[in-house]
Amino acid sequence: MEQTELIEQTTAPPNVVNQPELVSAVEKRNAQPAVHSSVSPAVCASCGTPAYANGNGTSTPAYVFAIGKVELRFPTLAVEKEFAQATGRAETKGLTDREATHAVLSERSNRYIARQVCWILTIEGLETYILMPRDPADYDQLLAAVRPHPSPFDLDVVIGLRGPIASPEVCNGLMLPIVAFDQIYSFDRPAFIKAIPRPAKTPVKDFGRAAEDVFDRIMLAADNAGATDEHRALNYLAVRYPAVYEYAARAFGDNASLTAIDVFSSPLSSTRNVADVVFSYTNRQTDFVEKFFTRVDVTEEFPFLVTKMSPYFDR
Repeated sequence: MEQTELIEQTTAPPNVVNQPELVSAVEKRNAQPAVHSSVSPAVCASCGTPAYANGNGTSTPAYVFAIGKVELRFPTLAVEKEFAQATGRAETKGLTDREATHAVLSERSNRYIARQVCWILTIEGLETYILMPRDPADYDQLLAAVRPHPSPFDLDVVIGLRGPIASPEVCNGLMLPIVAFDQIYSFDRPAFIKAIPRPAKTPVKDFGRAAEDVFDRIMLAADNAGATDEHRALNYLAVRYPAVYEYAARAFGDNASLTAIDVFSSPLSSTRNVADVVFSYTNRQTDFVEKFFTRVDVTEEFPFLVTKMSPYFDR
């Protein structure tokens, strides 16, 4: 306390000593108990992310369940040159650029480069999030997303916690929200559509077209960055609930169109955050609208199904 008072007195302007009223004010202030500022949250040493984005703080977390594509960027020229030198030491003859990148970063001896590059999630071609694993072992999930044989239909699902906007120094000027992820799983759309369980009476071709149509509708929902409860519920259903596609195929077979997908807060949301997802199908001849809904709990990081697909009646 004495050291603090000495510093405050010696840093006062020189003319203070000639003004008694100011001297009295300084003495009164120094006589008050010291007020200690609260300690700021711990910060990620490499990204500037507050503790809550790393799962260690007490702030209300913002969850992400997003579908896009994982790509890598070089944050600095030095990291890019280091990767080039590592590529020069590796056996990459006959490999494409993407194959060489995957081979170099997959080497355990080059794992330090994987920790230095920027990992970006793009959604509909737009850079949306900077990705960082909450567990260092999860860099393998990022590496798996950088496929040696990429396809325009490649998709990656990212589940994690959204943090603050990254500073320009983090990723070569990209100022995007940082997502500390817990899970990434990768697939391509044709394989995903083929893997959806098909109803016994629905032809393969018809079911595939119906599933593609519904999946694209969900992906093209306005501003679907997987950050709001509504979009997290939709994305969860798109990749985890096959009945969505079964009902769509059945409706198309009955000459109906999928005319709307609406998400409402469920009446069951008093203690938990539950979303009602309503699918509206309109008959192409009679304009009769038939609605079905399902409930998804999005209270925590990992959504889950509450109610299976059922008829919906407007209240």
